[in-house]
Amino acid sequence: MFILPKTIYISEMSRRTAGALPAGPSQRVPALPDTPASNSDLASLFECVVCFDYVLPPIFQCQRGHLFCSNCRQKLTSCPTCWGPLGTIRNLAMEKVANSVLFPCKYASSGCEITLPPKEKADHEELCEFKPYFCPCPGVSCKWQGSLDAVMPHLMHQHKPLTAPQGENILFLATDINVPGAVDWVMMQSCFGFHFMVVLEKQENYNGQEQFFAILQLIGTAKQAENFAYRLELTGHRRRLTWEATPLSIQERIATAMMKSDCLVFDTSIAQLFAENGNLGINVTIVKC
Repeated sequence: MFILPKTIYISEMSRRTAGALPAGPSQRVPALPDTPASNSDLASLFECVVCFDYVLPPIFQCQRGHLFCSNCRQKLTSCPTCWGPLGTIRNLAMEKVANSVLFPCKYASSGCEITLPPKEKADHEELCEFKPYFCPCPGVSCKWQGSLDAVMPHLMHQHKPLTAPQGENILFLATDINVPGAVDWVMMQSCFGFHFMVVLEKQENYNGQEQFFAILQLIGTAKQAENFAYRLELTGHRRRLTWEATPLSIQERIATAMMKSDCLVFDTSIAQLFAENGNLGINVTIVKC
């Protein structure tokens, strides 16, 4: 634990304010022992004056020593405290102190009690179980967010066309796949006491060619998703196209997986090999590891 170099004492006046007896002519107020600063006291020294988040390494300052977080630094043209110019001055002393302090998770107000060193804070917050969840429905401008327990009630009440068949093996049927433009097909699947979302998206790539992306998400945390595996399979006359992977958690973004092609990807010519009358069936199998 870091200890402030300056010794802190309670003055005689402050003792009187607290209700202590005044010191007489022959009385002396006893000196109090050095009091180490608490971890929360030290963490408060790193509060950004703009967004009130923590200023973590690398720590920059204005020419007068005022600190602000890296996110706010990118948006500022002058220091918000003294209005002085912003340089690229690093405060190495504060960086050293920061590395000895444990900072609370940004979702502490939602119930997270974990404190972490600066290097681990961002990774934890990305997957923190208290992080608010956004509506996982693709292609819908839904601004809802809430707790994990509230995701399924939201989906079933606000996105009513969704169905949730029970079973480890289902057939996901995407109709009218020849409709031009970007289209999304979504269906829920329930098994092993969990809910999963099967998503098929059609998008144009940078060459203007249409591609299909199929993926499965768990309505749960990334840690829970590690307990499952899934297989997506297209079958046709003497043809089979298969993708096997661990489900994506709704804490993770489908768009990121699609950008990395970390899902079942095929173009329109492949889709036509497996489609019947403009409809495409995908066999979905979920297993518990």
